[in-house]
Formats: sequence, structure tokens, C-alpha cells
Amino acid sequence: MTFDDFVRGQLDALLRTAYLLTGDRQHAEDLVQTVLARLAVRWQRIDDPAAYARRALYTQSVSWWRRRRSRVVETLTADVPERAGPPGGEPELAVLMRQALARLTPKQRAVLVLRFYEDCSEAETAARLNCRVGTVKSQTRHALARLRVVAPELLDEFEMGVLR
Repeated sequence: MTFDDFVRGQLDALLRTAYLLTGDRQHAEDLVQTVLARLAVRWQRIDDPAAYARRALYTQSVSWWRRRRSRVVETLTADVPERAGPPGGEPELAVLMRQALARLTPKQRAVLVLRFYEDCSEAETAARLNCRVGTVKSQTRHALARLRVVAPELLDEFEMGVLR
């Protein structure tokens, strides 16, 4: 498989995952572009490019979040800008999900995306995030507890498996 074939086949899935991690369409596109640029440089040495790309998405999103948190830059304008979202508008559940995920830590967000959106096992999630299975379990527990507070209406969706 060539790099171009990989990008054509995986781009939509990578963008969806990046959007869930960032909550912003432009940041998701930037994240995927950064990850694909790194992947292209290492293409010949990587055995499983899909696993590499997904792992890079999670680690890069956490890295960006840490940098943004340490330096807050505000730009004052006369009008409040409109937030960009996915094309065609978002259904109510997607809006609630984006808002709820934005209130979690990057690690909690990554764990929930992998466990419930990507449908990974605890062991697969731990391998992708380079942590222990116990960390995945505790981060999942903490994230779901946080969701019970900030978005209790979403917990029914998790339990019913709609978000899988």
C-alpha cells in the first residue's frame, strides 16, 4: 500500500477521531495534517500505519492542549466570531457530545474516544496510549463520573451503546 492509498482510505476516519479529540473542525484538520506529515516521513519504517496515525493523533492532541493551556492569547474584536462546526450543522446529540468531551481532560477524552467510539478493548486502549490497563480503567471511571455531572443525558447513550 502506498502513502496516497492510505490517506485516501483513512482520511475520513482520522478526521472524525481528531474532531472528537479537539471539538473543533479546524483544529481537527490541523491535527490530522500534522500527523500525516510525520507519518509520511516515517512511511517506509512503519509496520502498521493506521495504528501509528491513531496513536499520533492522541499524543499530538494532548501535546497541543498542554501548549495552549500554558500560553493563553486573546484577540479582541468588535464582533463575536461564529464557531465553525461540521458541514451541514450538528445534530443535538453531537453538540452535547462535543461540549461534554471539551470539559474532560485530554487523557480522559482520548480514553473515551478509544473505548466507546473506536470500540477498543482496555488492553488496546492502553497500548495505543502507552499506559497501563489500570490507568485506562481509572481514566474511564473518572471521565464517566465527570460526564454524570456535566452531561448526565449522555450517560444513557453510552450505556445503550448508541455512541459506539
